[in-house]
Amino acid sequence: MDKRSDNPATLAARIRKGERVALARGITLVESSRADHQQAAQALLTELLPDTGRAIRLGLSGPPGAGKSTFTEAFGTFLTARGLKVAVLAIDPSSARSGGSILGDKTRMEMLARDPNAFIRPSPAGRTLGGVARRTREAMLLVEAAGYDVVLIETVGVGQSETSVADMVDMFLLLLSPGGGDELQGIKRGIMELADLIVVNKADGDLIPAAKRTAMEYKTALHLMRPKSPFWKPAVKLASALRREGLEAIWEAVGQHREAMSAGGELDRVRAAQATSWMWTEVREGLFAALKANREAARLIPALEADVESGRTTPTAAARRLLAVVLGEARD
Repeated sequence: MDKRSDNPATLAARIRKGERVALARGITLVESSRADHQQAAQALLTELLPDTGRAIRLGLSGPPGAGKSTFTEAFGTFLTARGLKVAVLAIDPSSARSGGSILGDKTRMEMLARDPNAFIRPSPAGRTLGGVARRTREAMLLVEAAGYDVVLIETVGVGQSETSVADMVDMFLLLLSPGGGDELQGIKRGIMELADLIVVNKADGDLIPAAKRTAMEYKTALHLMRPKSPFWKPAVKLASALRREGLEAIWEAVGQHREAMSAGGELDRVRAAQATSWMWTEVREGLFAALKANREAARLIPALEADVESGRTTPTAAARRLLAVVLGEARD
């Protein structure tokens, strides 16, 4: 990091001005695993914290083939055409062999990538549960401080831990393709319960009848589930990202959701709970990192795993012994 031009205070000032290069450098900084970079990143975030929290935070997920990138580009350009600044944090699948990221979102969203009122940042998902890059939360704060009105987090796809997406956004959108009852059975109940809005995409041409049937099936399914908030009842909308149709109704639903959740301070309470959850996630990950870095723990792990596998000790006892080593509480 260039100490002269990129110290936290200077970089923060540049980000507040909306400088895209500075914003990109800031996100790179918070994504870095180097200890000195992490220290600088936290100083940067502390500088910018008062400038965050004003954006609408949207999460977008869905199974492969639902058209997430096409929808993101269509919805993003729809918003920028209305004078809004849109940031897209696209979580890319990482290579199973190399750990490298495909990072193809900018090529899949060429029009939005060229829009001066849009900022697209692909980040590798790596091994993070739920397909969300560990530092996506920090990146979200940085783009908010840079003046972006809407932050859209596009995830890898539906998985068992998409709760990590819902725990950092105001509204969670589930994007689906037209299909029959078999598809409804394939969507896990837990994902359905997270959704604030279900969007049936590809509602165009010969697929319109199937899209309408699918929408009706999901409306029926939602009636059987308890809403996650007493202030909002999840809805189902039809859209065609290819034809740029249905986007107005989706944006109206986003506005209605924000208005409903803001009533009585519910949105503030949700964000406060998310921040606390974020803190404990960092504590867990910090402890795990300390465990992996501890030489004595590394020496003990093979033997403890063997003891657990053979039944000579319980998983809890083995875990407590490792934690005692990490926390400096081991006894001779």
